[in-house]
Amino acid sequence: VQLQASGGGLVQTGGSLRLSCSASGRTFSTYAMNWFRQAPGKAREFVAGITSTGDTTIYADFGKGRFTISRDNAGQTSDLQLNSLQPEDTAVYYCAAGRSPNGVGMDYWGQGTQVTVSS
Repeated sequence: VQLQASGGGLVQTGGSLRLSCSASGRTFSTYAMNWFRQAPGKAREFVAGITSTGDTTIYADFGKGRFTISRDNAGQTSDLQLNSLQPEDTAVYYCAAGRSPNGVGMDYWGQGTQVTVSS
């Protein structure tokens, strides 16, 4: 599975962005999809995950109520809707495919997309 993330950009505090991860390969629907982020000088952290069927989602505490992960197996995409963005959300966001939606044991990674939130 090859993954490509897009949709990042510069927004003001309180704004929204929708990130998208496009996948190639015929096994996309068998993988859980996850999103991570890495801010400058910080370790990469889990943001959200969704099971292969889309019936279960998991969020990091900082994303609950603000972020929404989804997937479209027919279109082989996974999106991450980011609302009420804050400057501390500034980071490079990555999508990844793996066997679980909790950020553990990813098999494939996409390149990152930069999200910058201005104060």
